[in-house]
Amino acid sequence: MILVAGLGNPGSRYAATRHNIGFCVADALADHHRAGPWRTKFQGELTDCEVSGERVLLLKPQTYMNESGRSIRAALGFYKLGPGELFVIHDELDLPFGALRLKQGGGHAGHNGVRSIVEHLQTSEFARLRCGIGHPPAEFQGSGADYVLQAFPLADRRAVDELIERAVQAVDQVLRTDLDAAMNVINRTEKP
Repeated sequence: MILVAGLGNPGSRYAATRHNIGFCVADALADHHRAGPWRTKFQGELTDCEVSGERVLLLKPQTYMNESGRSIRAALGFYKLGPGELFVIHDELDLPFGALRLKQGGGHAGHNGVRSIVEHLQTSEFARLRCGIGHPPAEFQGSGADYVLQAFPLADRRAVDELIERAVQAVDQVLRTDLDAAMNVINRTEKP
């Protein structure tokens, strides 16, 4: 069994924002694998599906990004899973828009959701899929936090849909093979 956690913020105000790409990928995974209905559990929304004969739990923490670790720790504890059975999907400012990178462990790179998970689990040794949203353009008036909490422009909608679809394929590849094999393919073929 593995827990796949897509990070984001709850509520309609945040639904289409860059910071919620993890929720978008989790929803797409649930649709792709015909998961059951989302139910409220562990201060999040939880469903499950089967991939290659293995049960996969899908979680969208509803604690707001900065407390994502609280929901994830509760789910891992209930199912008696360790950090090695956790796969996190999140937005990444340090990757160009549309790029994907698989990663095992490492720092939080200023991402408050990942920081919360590290703090609650007391380890950074969990797998991640980083979905590139790019840095704010030079003319952007505001902070990085302002940028990630803005919706993707309508002109980028097709590219966002493609990013989500490629992210689903990347997660599937990890679930069907393993992280190292998937990293060799995804990280080599993705845009820098």
